[in-house]
Amino acid sequence: MAKSLGIFVTTTDSLNHVIGIVKAAKAKGSNVKVFFTWKATTLSKDPAFPGLCELADDVSICVDSYKKQGFDVDDIPEGLTAKKMATQAQHGIIIEDFDCYLSL
Repeated sequence: MAKSLGIFVTTTDSLNHVIGIVKAAKAKGSNVKVFFTWKATTLSKDPAFPGLCELADDVSICVDSYKKQGFDVDDIPEGLTAKKMATQAQHGIIIEDFDCYLSL
């Protein structure tokens, strides 16, 4: 079975790094989950974000952080569904269920 990688994103200057890491991990057969929180939720408005959603096995964002950054929760970023507008429980899933953990 392929390894799994959970990526916890809190910084606003890391989207290109996240995309590169996801590409490399997927090329090695890994299952990849990415969770964006706090100011990193602003990255969901980047034109490259939908492409990341296609690359990774699972992408979600913290809905509370999204609201705190001034976004309307009904304005779901391209590439996500309402279900992927989630809570910090997604971070817990990464910690508990994934073989490797990366925080950016």
